[in-house]
Amino acid sequence: MSQGLVTASYIVAAVLFIMSLAGLSKQESAKAGNWYGVAGMAIALLATIFNPEVTGLGWIIVAMVIGGAIGVRFALKVEMTEMPELIAILHSFVGLAAVFVGYNTYMDHGELSGAMLNIHNTEIFLGVFIGAVTFTGSIVAFGKLRGLVSSKPLTLPHRHKLNLLAVVVSVVLLIWFVQVEGSTFAMLVMTLIALAFGWHLVASIGGADMPVVISMLNSYSGWAAAAAGFMLSNDLLIVTGALVGSSGAILSYIMCRAMNRSFISVIAGGFGSDGVAASGEEEDGEYTEVNAEDVAEMLKGSSSVIITPGYGMAVAQAQYPVAELVSKLRAAGVKVRFGIHPVAGRLPGHMNVLLAEARVPYDVVLEMDEINDDFDDTDTVLVIGANDTVNPSASEDPASPIAGMPVLEVWKAQQVVVFKRSMNTGYAGVQNPLFFRENSVMLFGDAKDSVDNILKAL
Repeated sequence: MSQGLVTASYIVAAVLFIMSLAGLSKQESAKAGNWYGVAGMAIALLATIFNPEVTGLGWIIVAMVIGGAIGVRFALKVEMTEMPELIAILHSFVGLAAVFVGYNTYMDHGELSGAMLNIHNTEIFLGVFIGAVTFTGSIVAFGKLRGLVSSKPLTLPHRHKLNLLAVVVSVVLLIWFVQVEGSTFAMLVMTLIALAFGWHLVASIGGADMPVVISMLNSYSGWAAAAAGFMLSNDLLIVTGALVGSSGAILSYIMCRAMNRSFISVIAGGFGSDGVAASGEEEDGEYTEVNAEDVAEMLKGSSSVIITPGYGMAVAQAQYPVAELVSKLRAAGVKVRFGIHPVAGRLPGHMNVLLAEARVPYDVVLEMDEINDDFDDTDTVLVIGANDTVNPSASEDPASPIAGMPVLEVWKAQQVVVFKRSMNTGYAGVQNPLFFRENSVMLFGDAKDSVDNILKAL
């Protein structure tokens, strides 16, 4: 393959990646967006492999076969509820790859001198730093999502000063690394600092902010890939990394606004937050428990219903009976819609994917801003596995740890049915006074079983 054809292939792949991001921005075009991304990556891989400057083709193919086999195995095995964990661990691989590329380029960069050598050493230093931060930060995020690491934020004494010190020392090491034309000692010390820095950044962030952290790490992995592109002089890797990095940063900012979190605070490791959350052990009153037959009667007498799903629906795999419930209610003339909070679940778009998987029509799945004003005129709201995203404390209790966070105002409906396994708090560890409201009732049990029983009663 000629160099001109390789360049043309890279341009086509870059355009397909941009079309993929555009497609993924809407439910209706998300499937096409995925295919654009797959096609772009296939073209990019083939063009890179058959680039006349690439050697060791046999080893590359062996690595691709091994990596592809592992990827297919996990893609088939991992449940949707485990997708955030998978993404976190994949981000760590991108970071580790950037570190390996950096060290390899550092040890063998060909004949360079003067300004070109200084630029190249700066690329290596920054690439390894970003990659190391992404690697350990993603490992900690995976541990928190998996339950291997406490979801509570780590609050070391003077933790913000430690973060600042790590950055300052790394800048000094960068200057040293460039001036002495690649000091091995400076490189090794920086790598250790970056590994510790990435671990501390994410460990200092509470579990309630993990959706933002995953998006933020996605951005970091993009910049790590872009840095690797500079080190390898690969234009497509630079473009692709920049696309991932910028889109991840934008998504993180949007999610921070949805959770009333400071974007700077989150990326700085929970800066300005003491990590204190409510114990969640005290109850604010008495709750009313109902059974599936009672809920079926409520639905029979309703003309409008809104369903607000959360992580509990994902865990129970209840989207299929929920879709069947929606079909049955709509057939009976009931107006049924879904209200989706931007951070419902543990991943942006988590609920949308589950509902699309169950063939729920796109036109009845609405975002929080589109549906919040309609709860006043709604007869019944079914809160299926959601907790923090429907907590009235966010708007009514200034002392609450989630105060100011925009939530779905389900309590304004005529009646609210909360599907839960128990009275435990949500991921933020904050008690929800919605459970004790006069117009709220509790339906305990597995969400899938509960919806199945309602269908039988209908």
